[in-house]
Amino acid sequence: MKKILIFGGGTGISFLLRGLKDFPVEITSVITVADNGSSTGKLRKEFDMPAMGDIRKVLTNLSNIDKSVKDLMEYRFDTYTDLDGHPVGNLLLVSTYNMTGSLKKSIEVLRGVLNVKHKVFPLSEDNVTLKAKTVDGDIIYGEESIGKEKREIRKLYYDKNIHIDKEVLDEIKMADLIIFSIGSLYTSIIPNLLSKDIIKEIDKSKAKLLYTCNAVCQTCETEGYKVSDHIKELNKYLGKRKIDSVIASNSKLPKDVLDKYLNEEMKKLVKIDKKEIEKYNCELIERDILKIEDGLIRHDSLKLATEIFYYLMRD
Repeated sequence: MKKILIFGGGTGISFLLRGLKDFPVEITSVITVADNGSSTGKLRKEFDMPAMGDIRKVLTNLSNIDKSVKDLMEYRFDTYTDLDGHPVGNLLLVSTYNMTGSLKKSIEVLRGVLNVKHKVFPLSEDNVTLKAKTVDGDIIYGEESIGKEKREIRKLYYDKNIHIDKEVLDEIKMADLIIFSIGSLYTSIIPNLLSKDIIKEIDKSKAKLLYTCNAVCQTCETEGYKVSDHIKELNKYLGKRKIDSVIASNSKLPKDVLDKYLNEEMKKLVKIDKKEIEKYNCELIERDILKIEDGLIRHDSLKLATEIFYYLMRD
């Protein structure tokens, strides 16, 4: 069976996995651990541990149990006490972390509870802070602040060298396809590429490198970015190997939805600029892979997963 390794974080990788998990492939997800906002940020500070929120989302979306249990994992307390804002799944991961002393072992416990067939790894067990240097030379601390930064980001890095588990490096070696998921470019995808050990193994890998491009520009982080801009930034952090192919949406969406995004959040669709993409020797795969869900623009998980599977099996 073919092996896919996916780098990501946040909501993006969860949408991708929701569609891909039932295809006849072996999936390994490697998740960033530097989130410092919301519930995750509070728990990291209190328990001195890596970020667990994105891992919770991935485990929930890979789960093969009843929807009511998935809903329980994502249930977020709304109260005046210290529990306010915390999802049940985050508290379970903190509990197992305190019992095992390892985020990797905690994930294994919940994989069993949630009947998750595919592998999930934290990028690192280290409690690290993501930092960014702007074009002005200022240093921005923390994923939450970086995501709100309006100035161009020149460089991303961690506050210390991070240790990458040998199993993660072994999974890169065994992968038939390496995917950089949809999701926040600077806070969910590129943070996976800030380790020399990761880059070294990707350079040695024979797997194709596929990027599933975001549908909408993110306020502050990637305002005005076209598909080629995303590829350019990823290639900047990669080593000798560069992005081989990109899947981008050419879906035609209702004008009222697009106007709402522009007027309320100043967000536009990511434009496909074919000539610029060609300069990076990157294959463009244009597909109708978006849908409107509760008034929001979302990737159609099944359509995206189908395109990935076709790509994997065509060679």
